[in-house]
Amino acid sequence: MSNSYPHMLAPLDLGFTQLKNRVLMGSMHTGLEEEKGGFDKLAAFYAERARGGVGLIVTGGIAPNFRGRLSPHASQLSFPWQVGKHRRVTEAVHQAGGKICLQILHSGRYGYHPFCVSASPVKSPISPFKPKALSESGIKRTIKDYARCARLAQKAGYDGVELMGSEGYLLNQFLCRRTNERTDQYGGSLENRARFPLAMVRAVREAVGSNFIIIFRLSMLDLVEGGNDWEEVVQLAKWLEEAGVTIINTGIGWHEARIPTIATSVPRGAFSFITERLRSEVKVPLVATNRINTPEVAETILASGQADMVSMARPLLADAHFVEKSARGEREDINVCIACNQGCLDHTFSLKRATCLVNPFACYETELTLPAVAEAKSVAVVGAGPAGMASACYAAERGHKVTLFEQESQLGGQFNLAARIPGKEEFKETLAYFSQRLNRLGVTVKLGERADPEALKAFDEVILATGVTPRVPGLEGVDHEKVVTYQQVLRGEREVGQRVALMGAGGIGFDMGEFLSEAHESATLHPNTWLAQWGIDPKYQSNGGLTERDSTAFESAREIHLMQRKSTKPGKGLGKTTGWIHRAVLKDRGVKMWSGVEYLKVDDAGLHIRHKGEEKLLEVDTVVLCTGQESNRTLGDALTEAGVAYRYVGGADVAAELDAKRAIRQAAEVAAAL
Repeated sequence: MSNSYPHMLAPLDLGFTQLKNRVLMGSMHTGLEEEKGGFDKLAAFYAERARGGVGLIVTGGIAPNFRGRLSPHASQLSFPWQVGKHRRVTEAVHQAGGKICLQILHSGRYGYHPFCVSASPVKSPISPFKPKALSESGIKRTIKDYARCARLAQKAGYDGVELMGSEGYLLNQFLCRRTNERTDQYGGSLENRARFPLAMVRAVREAVGSNFIIIFRLSMLDLVEGGNDWEEVVQLAKWLEEAGVTIINTGIGWHEARIPTIATSVPRGAFSFITERLRSEVKVPLVATNRINTPEVAETILASGQADMVSMARPLLADAHFVEKSARGEREDINVCIACNQGCLDHTFSLKRATCLVNPFACYETELTLPAVAEAKSVAVVGAGPAGMASACYAAERGHKVTLFEQESQLGGQFNLAARIPGKEEFKETLAYFSQRLNRLGVTVKLGERADPEALKAFDEVILATGVTPRVPGLEGVDHEKVVTYQQVLRGEREVGQRVALMGAGGIGFDMGEFLSEAHESATLHPNTWLAQWGIDPKYQSNGGLTERDSTAFESAREIHLMQRKSTKPGKGLGKTTGWIHRAVLKDRGVKMWSGVEYLKVDDAGLHIRHKGEEKLLEVDTVVLCTGQESNRTLGDALTEAGVAYRYVGGADVAAELDAKRAIRQAAEVAAAL
């Protein structure tokens, strides 16, 4: 056992039961809840995290009744016949030595269906459906539905329930003036606005008895106009304690808040200050949450007395054995969550099964496996970007003898470039993880070495992860000294002037926009600067914890034009849950965005374009090509000629927007098929 994280690994006594450590796996909807046969897959998913040592698991949100569903076919637990499938999950977790709570979530006005209800008929900006106001009898029925759901959860073998009272869902909608415009006993004063949630907590406690965990996820920082004041948050916490909750979990921000709360650009542990502030006000254990993704961050929060537990959802998607590895002193073996949202939340909000960019096995535990091989083959992997490193690791995990060739002097490929973008510093963690795995698995790594067809003939299997090269458009003057590729800029090979045109407004164009406009050191590395940049007030002097944004964050290091040929809105194809953040940052910094641009030529004067039928000259010093990539298949063509069989993975296979999620998953599939 390691003594490096004594506070994180310390047990927590809840009186009637004990948690083995201070790590709570936060609620996260996986999509398996609605899939045919999904509960068996869900059981395997949670059991793997229980085996990995997490103290307490909370499931994805399950509705207490039909109107509370997130979507028409979303899960609910209201009937005895539904208990059996949940029991499969709880039994698997208990056999693996874990504890698990069911999250009861009523979507309120966030329900994506015409039957949604709320405190008042106030439409959400993120849903097309206007809710009906719950009647007084409807409120009483809903309280009974919560109590029934909790009782059924207890019957199914859950160790407790979490009542979702944050993120702008139904209970939060009653608690805040923003959405509660009622004039009856459930509206107006805080006492009235809290009447329904508190009555529900008491009804749940009565239904399940005293020896059952009740967590309440309390919105401590609404981050929206019309959110609660700090005094109201404190009062709610005290009332919840009196009503019988076992633990209070921290909720940060509503889904409609225009402030990032979990994206990779959010500093680690950025919101633990708010949990710390409440800790002196109540006696029940409090859970800190959001962007806690390494054992060091968790230990610091717990050791400094900011919280009694830490919640991690995505970090346990990235590595099921996070806690166990920490306890064994194997910190460098943890596959750290990089908070990209690409495999998890982007999937969830697109109604696809969640998984993880850095761990493609997450939520596919029963389908994507790496069984040990009876007979080891010699495998050559060429290219050490994410696809190549993952292919080498997964093939070696199965028992193959692997050699990894990389012509550059370092591992990482395009990930080295991505890690230079402000707010993407986390990408270094993935490089560190795969480097460590290659070492642990005994992969022979040949850096600074080109693999030629002759050398590759000696191997049983050849995997080409040769990546991409920047696409250079056929444009007059493209060879002018003003023109550079995004790779040359990120590698520091070419200087960039004060006036810049970015050709291409996909993910790379936006990354380059952030990189070239950043006038200061990345705010992600400076929590107080970051809070000021987004208008979050740690002193909580106004409702929702909002304040004026610090305009120094809007300074741009350069005058930048971001252009695309498409006539759609720039950035339309960016991540579903993070794209708006990138658009907001560039807009704040005054980056001029152009759609429907025809590029004519580059000359000494600058970039000549046609826009809306009119020819224009942009007097720029530098034109950066962000015009996509092409698969690097030179070696593959040579191998074909030499009669050597091979398989492509990653960008060498498909050169669409740099897609590490697809590359790493494909690496796992190819390794599984060897």
